[in-house]
Amino acid sequence: MESPFFKFYILFALVVFQWSCTSVKKEVKTAIEKKPNIIFIMSDDHATNAISAYGSRLASVSQTPNIDRLAKEGAILNNCFTSNSICTPSRASILTGEYSHNNGVKTLNDDLDPNKKHLAHYFQEAGYHTAVIGKWHLHTEPQGFDHWQVLPRQGLYFNPEFKLKGLDEKRHYNQREKKKYEGYVTDVITDLSLDWMKNRNDDKPFMLMMHHKAPHALWEYHPKYEHLFDGQIIPEPESLFEDKSHRAQETVKKENTLVRLGQRMSGQIKISSVHDYKEWPTGKLDVEGLSKEDIIKATYQKYLKDYLRVIASVDESIGRVLEYLDKNGLAENTIVIYTSDQGMFLGEHQYLDKRWIFEESLRMPFLVRWPGKITPNNKVDELVSNVDFAPTLLDAINQKIPENMQGSSFLPILKDEKVEHWQASIYYRYWMHRDMTPAHFGIRTNDYKLIFYYGMNLDTNSYNHANSQPTWELYDLKKDPLEMNNVYGDKTYASVISDLKKQMLKKREAIGDVDSKFPEVTEELIKDY
Repeated sequence: MESPFFKFYILFALVVFQWSCTSVKKEVKTAIEKKPNIIFIMSDDHATNAISAYGSRLASVSQTPNIDRLAKEGAILNNCFTSNSICTPSRASILTGEYSHNNGVKTLNDDLDPNKKHLAHYFQEAGYHTAVIGKWHLHTEPQGFDHWQVLPRQGLYFNPEFKLKGLDEKRHYNQREKKKYEGYVTDVITDLSLDWMKNRNDDKPFMLMMHHKAPHALWEYHPKYEHLFDGQIIPEPESLFEDKSHRAQETVKKENTLVRLGQRMSGQIKISSVHDYKEWPTGKLDVEGLSKEDIIKATYQKYLKDYLRVIASVDESIGRVLEYLDKNGLAENTIVIYTSDQGMFLGEHQYLDKRWIFEESLRMPFLVRWPGKITPNNKVDELVSNVDFAPTLLDAINQKIPENMQGSSFLPILKDEKVEHWQASIYYRYWMHRDMTPAHFGIRTNDYKLIFYYGMNLDTNSYNHANSQPTWELYDLKKDPLEMNNVYGDKTYASVISDLKKQMLKKREAIGDVDSKFPEVTEELIKDY
């Protein structure tokens, strides 16, 4: 017969065991909760000049209070740059942490290798739920995401269609069925993102990449913003009527794009090729009887007002996301990032679009909030590139940075920690040689920018345009921040040019962008220095 003490002992042991198991589960859950959630919000073609926190000429007429909130409650990067200012390559570099020549995505026509391991895979390995919702634009099926719902190619502003994980998977990715949603694309992407967060299994932290189509052309704004800016004059950039005689002449052979936009919007010209931006609308601008200068002014006002109206919906979206985090107790343990895939010309140099290494195209917005980790109102001036994004995010969750990633984590900089030997320059390369934007690469330091227009279509499946004469430009960014005075031919800068060319060679060798199949590029680079 069993002793009552024995039964008590067994019962006591079971209680202790159950308590210990519950305690372990709580510890595990607590450990999971301590890993920060990540919301990476990226727009398409959103210039820093169109974010009021950056204090540009547009801040007086166009406010972005919700995006600005991230700067007030976290950090804003003043010198964040893309390594290749065009959508598809920049997106590939953000995911892979590699330059275009390494990840294989040099142009708009290149596919991201579906077997290429990237940021989302590493987050999955770290125990995260992963999702991408919105614009993808990397041509192949998204990999590394537990959930994906992406626009085909550029997508539509109104009543957009999405490809969806789990839908019609038997067919090739490019031929799959799409699901249509009623409404405005920025609102739809926000709704889908919030729904995913609400319905996710909360047993793990999450990493959501929320990618807006806006404000990419066609700049179709929500009807509720139709009268925004009525009666207002949008301030013009100082370089709107720049005298480009200082420029390397191979770069200014064609009429600038702002003039062509005015001609297109007024129906003066017909579009015959992709280089004429055939997607631009017609019949929306009355230029009858106007001088060329007045046409440019009118085009600028129309372009900027439409662009900024589109931005208004993006800012509203950010507000909705931040409100959701606040209401659901997620704000304190969630890193929120807002950026764009590159910069954008808003009339500067009489340009629109991107591609060029000039500041407006090169500079990306980057604002980040992480309560308790990043000091509020932290203004970061160090040079950062989009290849640094992936290493930084992995560093934030204490994951080892893969050796193939070519960028560096700037997390210590965001935390106001002292960083020894941070990069003194960033490297840029635009591969798509075209008549209106010749292929070029360059180096940007705190003080200078040296640009080499090699003018050849090298090792890409880009447009087959005729070669142009190799030429150079140099800008003294301290004296000439608007880049309106090319000083490459000025003998007083001879030593500066020599030093920058050495830095450029060293940088190219370090990252492996040496054009081994085209030695004439390096020969031109080392000539006369």
